[in-house]
Amino acid sequence: MYSTGSESLLKQAREIQDEELQKFYGRIIKSLSANREHGNETTDSLQRLNLIVSATKYAKTLPPDLRKKLQMLLLAKTHTEQLQALYSSILRESLPLSIHELCSGLGTDLRWSSYVAAVALSQAACKDDVAPVCQHLLKQLESRQPDGQVCKHTLPILTKLVNYSPDILTEDQVNLVSRKLVDWLRYASMQQGASMSSGGFFSGPRTRQPVPVTEVDGTVAGDFFTVLCVGHSFGEDQWMNMYTFSIIRKWLLTYDTEGTSGGESDDRSEVDSSVVSMVSATSSCSRLLAPKERLREKAFEYCHRLIEQSDRKAIKRTDTELQKACIVEAVTIMDIICKEDPSYVYRAFPSIKALYGRLSGELTYARALIPIAQFYLNHSEMAAVDSEAVYRQLFARFPSELFNEPTLAYEFVQFCRANMADLENGVALYRQSFPNLFKFLAWNSPALVSDYMELLPSLMCPDTAVEVLHSLLDLPCLAATLDLQQRSATCQASERVLWDTGSKLASTLETFRQPSYRGFFLYILRPEAGSGDTIDRLNVLHDVLAEMAACPRVVQCAQVVPVLLHVFFNNVTKFADQKLINQLALVLLERSSLLYNIKQFKIELFRVFSTHIRALCKLHPSLIVEQSRELLDFCGSTANIYSREELYTNVVWLIGEYLSVAHDPRCSVELITKFFEGLEAVLFEISQVRQSASPPSYPPRVLTTLMTTMAKLASRSQDLIPRVSLSLSKLCTFARSRPAKASYSEEDTEEIVTRAHELTNLLKLPSVAQFVLAPPPLGESPRWHRDTNASLPRAMRAISELLHKQSSFLPA
Repeated sequence: MYSTGSESLLKQAREIQDEELQKFYGRIIKSLSANREHGNETTDSLQRLNLIVSATKYAKTLPPDLRKKLQMLLLAKTHTEQLQALYSSILRESLPLSIHELCSGLGTDLRWSSYVAAVALSQAACKDDVAPVCQHLLKQLESRQPDGQVCKHTLPILTKLVNYSPDILTEDQVNLVSRKLVDWLRYASMQQGASMSSGGFFSGPRTRQPVPVTEVDGTVAGDFFTVLCVGHSFGEDQWMNMYTFSIIRKWLLTYDTEGTSGGESDDRSEVDSSVVSMVSATSSCSRLLAPKERLREKAFEYCHRLIEQSDRKAIKRTDTELQKACIVEAVTIMDIICKEDPSYVYRAFPSIKALYGRLSGELTYARALIPIAQFYLNHSEMAAVDSEAVYRQLFARFPSELFNEPTLAYEFVQFCRANMADLENGVALYRQSFPNLFKFLAWNSPALVSDYMELLPSLMCPDTAVEVLHSLLDLPCLAATLDLQQRSATCQASERVLWDTGSKLASTLETFRQPSYRGFFLYILRPEAGSGDTIDRLNVLHDVLAEMAACPRVVQCAQVVPVLLHVFFNNVTKFADQKLINQLALVLLERSSLLYNIKQFKIELFRVFSTHIRALCKLHPSLIVEQSRELLDFCGSTANIYSREELYTNVVWLIGEYLSVAHDPRCSVELITKFFEGLEAVLFEISQVRQSASPPSYPPRVLTTLMTTMAKLASRSQDLIPRVSLSLSKLCTFARSRPAKASYSEEDTEEIVTRAHELTNLLKLPSVAQFVLAPPPLGESPRWHRDTNASLPRAMRAISELLHKQSSFLPA
């Protein structure tokens, strides 16, 4: 971020010791007191002090003598502007000063007063602290300034004051500033400002003749001055015109919400609105309007002229960029005005429609089309204008073709966030285009993940939830495919591009171009939902993209997927019915074996899957019965223990927890037996140890979960108790065998054997075992282990006594 030299200076400023700092303060005080005209040495010392007080987020406490000296010099206004800026900057970063002393030093020189006001504003703790500054600025604003004094130093400070405390201005003061803004906005000179002549033989009266400003295409400007007028130099009124345009949006948002037009628009008839619109359109009648309404009218006219000027062919490239920026600001301001006074909608829409028709075919104006879409979203219904083409341009074309534009991606996502409710309910294409919207996320994952965490719930509904889940899991594949698409577009199809990472990536690019794989990539890059939840042979796509798994963009994209999956499941459970829950659980089981092979990606996703499949079962316990075949297939394979240990362990636990008549009356003895036999086969396979071969190392947690689940099932179908006792006995033998001891630590072996003995002893009392292993659900927070009046502690104590080694009450 910083150069090596800058980093070194910042480090020195942050790590300076207090003793050295105090000596430095003393040298500066002596230098400031000794020299009336501060030279380069003093300036360098002040610059270093400014770096020291600004290098950390903590305010520095300057010595009282130094603080008073700097404050005195700031108020003296006898030094150069560079030194005044240094005094102001240092004082802004120090601990609170006497704001009343600062405010008393405000003078008629607005250039110097702006530095004092900036310090007062940074130190203010409440509105009353900056009220004197505000009163002084307004007084200077209202008075006629002498030659050389301009308001361009006042307006930025006044804007900061309004941002700090909007209610600092009274109604009369708001009207005063509004009148000033109208004058600056509408009545700037059409002649270029007087340029500074260097003198000489040929400089005479002829060269000082006023020259009119021009349009961006070189023609003489007509109508009135705007920021799109071009000249070699500008007068002070023209600079104020530009400053005013830069703050007008904020001013309207702050002080135009209670305007008379906005407040009365709901009570007017359509005829009254059209009459007001026609009256306000004439400049002669606009002078009869209240200051707020007149500012609104002049701002609307100004923006309308900017839109007209943006149609001109600029000579310079910089003017073209300025046109784009002005379109964005002008349309946004017109949108604000139309929201405050709906009568402007009918005047604005013709120019907005013409502007959209002119820009819609040019992707270079994509950022300008976002405020146009906002305007359509807010006002198209009132004006009875079809907005389908605008939304299709926005959601279908932009993400597909401009996903690699970070600024557009940010503004596009902010537009979606600001209008989530309206888009969700009124624009069907919004949800339908979520595969396209994910392209911005896949390409700009770190920057946009927090925005998509807010945006994702609005893209979900019962019809799209399953496909959204698949798309989130495929997000790293989308990032890899976009990367390939971008690389492919920069070279000829016949070329074999050898990247610096090796020829394997070049072969991946060649595969991307092959027609036989085109279907895979077309699906991943699909613009809209509805093409199917996922594709067959997804593992083939993963193999094709295997060499892209190490690309930084793909790795970064994979890191945001677990976060978004949590958001997805936390929101989908709010509207999911039983059918959808079953579908989501199946997706988790199926996709657990079909994930893009990225380092740590699978491990993180298995944790997420485990967390949320438990939540789905808790929400809909019948899932175990309804998806029994898929769960049996999943749990019946020991291969899943190696590749998906976390998920496998949780699924086995869920079977023991929810496969019960208490959760689903359809849970039959036959179904319990099927699950038991499947788990029994897994446990049998684990416990078959050949002395000649080293057994695979199964995690102890998996083994103890398998044993506990089998014991739970046996307690619900007591015919299975002998079989589970035999399995537990074999597992104890397995745990004590020499090959197993080579694979497990002593603690792990003890854990397995202890659990097996506990379960074996418990199953010797079947009725008690059922009560202990599967207690009835009695609320969200049972206190059986704490409440001495509950029956469970007594039952556990009785079992402990009965099953004690030296007890004679053990059953045969």
